[in-house]
Amino acid sequence: MSTLEEIVGRLLTEQGLTIAVAESCTGGLIAHQLTNVPGSSAYFIGGVVAYSNEVKERVLGVSSEILSLYGAVSKECAREMARGARCLFGADVAISSTGIAGPTGGTPEKPVGLVYVALATPDLERCERHLWQGDRLENKLQTSEAALEMLRRYLEVK
Repeated sequence: MSTLEEIVGRLLTEQGLTIAVAESCTGGLIAHQLTNVPGSSAYFIGGVVAYSNEVKERVLGVSSEILSLYGAVSKECAREMARGARCLFGADVAISSTGIAGPTGGTPEKPVGLVYVALATPDLERCERHLWQGDRLENKLQTSEAALEMLRRYLEVK
């Protein structure tokens, strides 16, 4: 049985598409999963772990207005991160993650486990909100899987 990253890799290869990632709360886990697949260099271009707002702005082009109005943990920021990674790396598609992995950092408005994953392509942008209930590692793993699952769904209907 194939893993999610193997399925995504096969679909990217079959469609001749490249991918880049922009990660915050997953800390490089999405890139790690994608590159676990032999031959992933055919479609995986690169990624950015943008933990600080400064890196989100300077490297990925997230606007300071988005960060001040909505914060780093928002659908607006996730979309701009994905768009920025696609542009930065010249990839066909990009996925991003931003959120609060925990166990600290949450607020009543943005609790621990709140994450956003986004997808950017030339003709589509999509973002999903998730609220996980696990510990830090579980939240990171679930976020990475959610991002790869969003990518898989996109590739299967493309």
